[in-house]
This record gives sequence, structure tokens and C-alpha cells, in this order.
Amino acid sequence: MTTAPVLGSLAGTTRSADRVLTAARELVEPAHRAAVDRLPQEIRHVAGYHAGWWDADGRPCDSGGKSVRPALVLASAWAAGGENPRVSEMSIPAAVAVELVHDFSLLHDDIMDGDLTRRHRPAAWSVFGTGEAILVGDVLLALSLDLLATSPGLKVMTGSLLRLCSGQSADLAFETRTDVTLSQCVQMAMGKTGALLGCACELGALAGGAGHARARLFGQFGRHLGLAFQLTDDLLGIWGDPEVTGKPVFSDLANRKKSLPVVAALTSGTAAGERLASLYHRDRELDERDLARAADLVEAAGARAWAHQEAGANLDAALDRLREAAPAPGPAEDLRLLAHMITRRDH
Repeated sequence: MTTAPVLGSLAGTTRSADRVLTAARELVEPAHRAAVDRLPQEIRHVAGYHAGWWDADGRPCDSGGKSVRPALVLASAWAAGGENPRVSEMSIPAAVAVELVHDFSLLHDDIMDGDLTRRHRPAAWSVFGTGEAILVGDVLLALSLDLLATSPGLKVMTGSLLRLCSGQSADLAFETRTDVTLSQCVQMAMGKTGALLGCACELGALAGGAGHARARLFGQFGRHLGLAFQLTDDLLGIWGDPEVTGKPVFSDLANRKKSLPVVAALTSGTAAGERLASLYHRDRELDERDLARAADLVEAAGARAWAHQEAGANLDAALDRLREAAPAPGPAEDLRLLAHMITRRDH
């Protein structure tokens, strides 16, 4: 097996982010399903529904995610491992572990945010109940750690989980605060989103045989990419097309989320930012007209342009860390393709 093709499996094809994601999904999903099959039937049923493998009645379907995090694990492993023919064998358990943690976080996040939809269909908690969804999330987290029990990456994962949960806690606390600073919001996003993407890349590099210092460079690549990812996600949460994102128009504004563009506007010192604060902190629910005005005020305060600029700056910082890690050329291109896709997506 060679590192030249996309994830070591697509010889002779033109590289693209979609091919990288497809190759990762084909490599990781069988092991992901096998891990979930270890669970009791009731828990397995909800986990598989959330993963998009079947509907609420257990009929097969394909409504899963993009497999971005498993792709980052595998590409980082190949980028660090060079010609080692056992790279896939060593990195697939780490890729499954990261995807299980991602599923755990989404199950709990949907409950905390009250989101009724996930991937264009009802969120698991709205179908099976809050208690069951919380329990399934807990089980998936335990299963993830079990997969890494003998891995040098276990400590990387536990540290990332602490940062992820700290970021989620801050995000929840921000909803009732009126004094959130932009630096606090950036730190929250680095934890909530950057921690797991950084973990994916660092775990992959360790599985590929990198030493801890080199693996940390891959982790820094992932954390900067995670912040760029969150900035892009926050922009979509205000201006994304509901037909594409699967979320209602202005959904983050309706939930009064202290997203990065919103906090940038609120702390901008502009007249538009002051008007946004007056609107955002009203006691009553915002109607459609209020939401459209809030979106206009965020843009008028310069925050939409700021978020685009910061996403680009963090993409550049991520690619700088990747170069420092001296990756193998082919997999490095796969990582670059994934990075550009993440910051230019529409959902």
C-alpha cells in the first residue's frame, strides 16, 4: 500500500475533498458499525438512528454526516506515517473513537440547545426522549475511551474532552450574559470545536508513528482549522440557506446565540452594535422582522466581514503548522483539501 493515493486507496484518481471523505467513510464505517453493534439493542438502535444508518423504525437509510473527523485522523496518520503499510490498521480505531465522541457531543448539544432537527431529520432526543438520548451519548463516550484504552492517544483524547466540555459550558453560560468579550468567545470556540478537530489530527499522527512533539503540530493544525470551521458555521447559522443547512433561517439569532459574529458586532463599538445589543437583549421573543434586522446589524457592524477574514487567517495558521510537521506529500494534499472544504462549505 502506498501513501500517494487519496488515503492510500484511490490510485490513479484526481484528488478532491469529496474523494477523501468517501474513502475515509468506506474505511471507517464498517469498524464504526462493529463498535456500535457491541451495545445493547435499545442503545444501539438510537445510536444508529443518530449516525444516519436507519430510520426511527430501524429501516436502513443513509443520512449520515460527512466523516470529516475520521478523514482528518486517517489523512494525518498517512501524512505522519509515510510508507508504513500498517497505517490504516493502526489509525482506524482512533478514527472510530473520534467519530463516537463527535456523536456524543451532538446528541447532548441538540438537547442543550433545544434543536429539533439534525441532518435534515428529527433530532434523536425529539424522537426517543431526552433521557434516552443523554444515556446513549454517555455510552458512546465510554465506548470511544474503551477503543483507546491501550493507545498512547488516550491522554490526548481525555484532554480534548475536557476542553470540549469547557467550551460547551462557556457557550451555555454566554446565553444569559451581556458582558461576553470577543477573546472569551474565541476561547470558547477553540474548546467547543477546535479541541476535537485538533484531537483527530493529533491522534492520527500518533497512530502513524509520529513522536509527541511532531504530533502536537498536527494537533495545532486541527485546532486552528476548528476555529475556522466554527467561524464558517456561525456565518451559516445566520446567513445559511435553510434548504442546504437543514436549520431555520436566522436560527442562531432566534436562539440568541453568542456566536463569534454576534459577539464581534456587540463589542464593535459601532452604532450598529449598540442597536443590536438593544434588540438582542429584549425580554420578548424576536419575530421574523426582528431577526432580519438583527442580521443586517451584525453585517453593518462589520462582523460578517470580520468573521470571513478570521476564518481565512486561521486557515493560513493551520496550513503553516501543517508545513512545520513535514507531512508526506500526498496525504498533506488530502489535509489541505479538507481544510479548504471546511472553510468554504455551505452547510
